[in-house]
Amino acid sequence: MRVDRGSGLLLGAAFVPSPNCDDRPEGCSPELVVIHGISLPPGEFGGPWIEKLFTNVLPAAAHPYFATIQDLRVSAHALVRRDGSIVQFVPFGQRAWHAGESAWRGRERCNDFSIGIELEGTDATSYDEAQYSSLANLLIALIDAYPGLHAESLAGHSDVAPGRKTDPGLSFDWPRLRALVRRGLQVPRSEMSA
Repeated sequence: MRVDRGSGLLLGAAFVPSPNCDDRPEGCSPELVVIHGISLPPGEFGGPWIEKLFTNVLPAAAHPYFATIQDLRVSAHALVRRDGSIVQFVPFGQRAWHAGESAWRGRERCNDFSIGIELEGTDATSYDEAQYSSLANLLIALIDAYPGLHAESLAGHSDVAPGRKTDPGLSFDWPRLRALVRRGLQVPRSEMSA
């Protein structure tokens, strides 16, 4: 897995452009990855609804919950589906609208300096093995591509917006993810692409 720094795209991933993004402030580059959890409708997996939300075409009539969120203008840089497949919505060099009102280690406006990754899931549902594997490989590719990122540059949405957000939830296994990323960073790049 590799990120093309010029385009900001993950090579080999599906790209569904979201209009809900803009340029990062001058001098800002990725220094944090915010992990989110999402399911649409709530508690259901699969289907086109997350992509439709992030591209502003979510049909309010398709589900009662959709009428409450159809006017949201949000996005993430990438979504990791339950099967581990990745869909990218915003180039990593741009600012996606994922964290909202947020702060990390005293620094506000996390969207300015972070990459947002959604995992298809809920706070109470265990994430799948394929998701941990794909997420770890994506994080390794991002760390390789952006010098401001490292193995500890990770936070949950709940960490940057405490009291307002709870995702990715108590079911998310942070030690497992961190171990996968650290292990992957120790593997020479020539072996990873083989």
